[in-house]
Amino acid sequence: MHELVLRLPEALVEPLSEALTGECDALSVSVADADAGTTDEQAMFGEPGMPAPKDGWQRSELTALFEQEAQATEAAALLMAQDFADQLEILALREVADADWVRLTQSQFAPVEITPEFWIVPSWHEAPEQARQVIRLDPGLAFGTGTHPTTRMCLRWTARQAPALAAGWDRVLDYGCGSGILAIGAALHGARGIEAVDIDPSAVTATNDNAQANGVQLRAGLPDARDAQGALAHGEYPLVLANILATPLKLLAPLLAGHVAAGGHLVLAGILERQADELKAAYAPWLTLDVSDQEDGWILMTAQRPHGSATPAA
Repeated sequence: MHELVLRLPEALVEPLSEALTGECDALSVSVADADAGTTDEQAMFGEPGMPAPKDGWQRSELTALFEQEAQATEAAALLMAQDFADQLEILALREVADADWVRLTQSQFAPVEITPEFWIVPSWHEAPEQARQVIRLDPGLAFGTGTHPTTRMCLRWTARQAPALAAGWDRVLDYGCGSGILAIGAALHGARGIEAVDIDPSAVTATNDNAQANGVQLRAGLPDARDAQGALAHGEYPLVLANILATPLKLLAPLLAGHVAAGGHLVLAGILERQADELKAAYAPWLTLDVSDQEDGWILMTAQRPHGSATPAA
């Protein structure tokens, strides 16, 4: 394998990427900030409620991978013969050592600690000796792999509250289930009657697959789907979990609050610290939300419906 590394302005990134893969037989093309690690580095990832990220960096570093050295050399010569060549800089044309890419990718992901006794462990790893509860889930399969603070906080809340509350978790709703990790975590801590719903059919498939891999029984489907046991996401639940984002959580306030049974708990994540007041206001007609946990700028918000109170219509 050989790679051609170029420095170029934003305007040339897309046309050259297409030319390298479509006409020059590049196996892949990747783009990075040419100023990464300097004071000119530009963040490219937006946050919920923030302006959309830019289309590209002012100066980009483009790496094209070729099977043969001759292909990389020919591509470089072709590009430097174009009228925009004065805007290009060839940084490298070099051989790439053969590697076990699967092993290299796997090596980036280690077991994730939720609590000292509760861990998320990729299938290729051994569980830590101290782990008493383990979710087997491979990174990259669906949103919710334990690598994001919002997922960890939800699972941590479940693990910490389970000793006192799990006996009453005879119905649990995971709304916007993604990989199903929150539903699986609840099941491993004693919950029963678990329902997991998502508007994405691929998430439903991932949830069913992950539940089977972890030996967990649950019902997964699209919202308001029906199976032999009846409708999903219907009625009241002692525990309702939703790890989505702040905007949909605000829109779903009457629906999610309406699913919480008297004495039951609502657990919400996908919320930035600065969005706490917005969520409190959105749920105020039905429930009083409080911040229960925080990590890396994200917060977990929870509420309990008082015992004996009427559950409002969604």
